Amino acid sequence: MRYRQLGASGVRVSEISLGTWLTFGLQIDADTAQQCVDTAFESGINLFDTADVYKQGAAEEMLKRCLTRYSRDEYVLATKTFFPMADHPNARGLSRKHIIESCEASLLRLGVDHIDLYQCHRFDETCPVEETVRAMGDLIRQGKILYWGVSQWDGEQISEACARAEHRNEDRPIACQSRYHLLDRQIEQSAIPACRTHGLGLLVYSPLAQGLLSGKYSKGRVLPTARASQAEEISKFIAPWFNKEVSLCIDRFVDLANQAGYTPAQLALAWLLGRSEVSSVICGASHPAQILENTKALDVILDEGLASRVEEIFSDWEHLLEITF
Repeated sequence: MRYRQLGASGVRVSEISLGTWLTFGLQIDADTAQQCVDTAFESGINLFDTADVYKQGAAEEMLKRCLTRYSRDEYVLATKTFFPMADHPNARGLSRKHIIESCEASLLRLGVDHIDLYQCHRFDETCPVEETVRAMGDLIRQGKILYWGVSQWDGEQISEACARAEHRNEDRPIACQSRYHLLDRQIEQSAIPACRTHGLGLLVYSPLAQGLLSGKYSKGRVLPTARASQAEEISKFIAPWFNKEVSLCIDRFVDLANQAGYTPAQLALAWLLGRSEVSSVICGASHPAQILENTKALDVILDEGLASRVEEIFSDWEHLLEITF
C-alpha cells in the first residue's frame, strides 16, 4: 500500500480506502463486513469512510463492530452529516444544532471518542457558511473531531468556507469528497481547482460508477437481480447509464484493459490515482476479493500511451452525461 497526505494536513491516508455506502447495513451481512475490514487492514488500508445517513445509522453501527478488534490509532475514521435523520425540521442540514447533535450520535454509533474526518455531506443553502465553520471549530476544540471536510461542494462553496474560516481564525476544511470517474469529470471544472488553491485533498467516491467501469455489465450483461430491496437501491444509480453510446465506450475500455493485462477496475482506479489532487480513492466492496483486486491498481503501469488511449475512449464524457441524465 502507498500513502498520501490528505490535502495540506499532516495526516496520511492509504491510496485505496474502504467505503460503506450501499454495502454495510444493506448489501452485506455482519460476517462479510468483518471479512472486508480484515482484508482491508491486511492490505494496508487505513481510511474507512461512512455516513450517518447510510441505512439510517446501520452502516456506522456495523463499521463499529468491525473495527472493535483494532487499535484506534491504526485507522482514520471518516463520517458525514447533512441528510435527514428524523422527521422534525432540525434533524437535517448544517446548522450548529444539527452538526453538534449529529456528531454526538455518530460517536455513539461508531463507539469512539473522536472522529478523524467529519464531513459536510452536501452544501446547505439555508444555513450561513460561517455558522457551519464555527460549529466545526467548536467540535475540534472539544476533541470530538480532528479535521473536517466537505462532500459534493463546488469550487465557490469551498472557497467561501475557507475564507470564512481564515477570517475567524478557525480550522479550514482539509478534504473534499466528490464523485469522480471516467464517465463523470465535472469536478475538474470547479471543485478540483478550488481544492488545489486551498490545499484540500480529494477523496474520490464511486470510482467505478457503481460497477459499470468494472466491466460487470459490459457486452450485454444485465443489471443485478439480487434481493429486491438491494437491487432497487443499487440499480437506480446504474440504470440511467444503460444506453448504446455508454455501453460501446465501456466495451472498448474493457477490451483495452484486457489487452494491457489488467482488469477494467484496476485500470479505472489507476487512472484516478494518476491525478495529483487525489489523496485516496474510496472503494466499496461486497466481498473481500474485490478489495484485493482493487489494491492491485497500485501495480498498474499507466504510461503515457495507455493513459492517452483511456482518455480517447472517454473523450466525449460530457456528451455521455448529457444524454444519460
